[in-house]
Amino acid sequence: MTSHRPLRATSALLLSAALAACSGSGSGAGTPSNGATSPLQSSTVAASPAQSSAAETSPAQSGAAALQVTIKGFAFAPATLKVGPGQTVTVTNQDSTAHTLTAADKSFDTGTIAPGAIATFTAPRQTGDHSYICTIHPFMHGTIAVG
Repeated sequence: MTSHRPLRATSALLLSAALAACSGSGSGAGTPSNGATSPLQSSTVAASPAQSSAAETSPAQSGAAALQVTIKGFAFAPATLKVGPGQTVTVTNQDSTAHTLTAADKSFDTGTIAPGAIATFTAPRQTGDHSYICTIHPFMHGTIAVG
């Protein structure tokens, strides 16, 4: 008769290790108490097949507030977003049509964002106000304030 004891012991050890790795430290799931990003954390960007390659998966920024622009009702919200130089900004298209978020000086551009899709871009390193539009609907305006 074959004993299953070594297999059970190995399974129990693996299960214990997996549960220990998944448990939080009390400071937030997957975030170490020192504020550093856990290797288990990652940021994902949902992109539709029609979306530009400008929308890529980017690592989560440690300690940074969520920098987000929402497109809804043919408008950018907020109309002005304050960011630090080189920070990643997430753009969510909640409209039923495609849009872009393109700097007037072309220093940043999400490419076409399909309805319901998400894209990211990197804010300029040059401080000051950077205006942008939707190239598909040029009446849509916004500003990134880099400071």
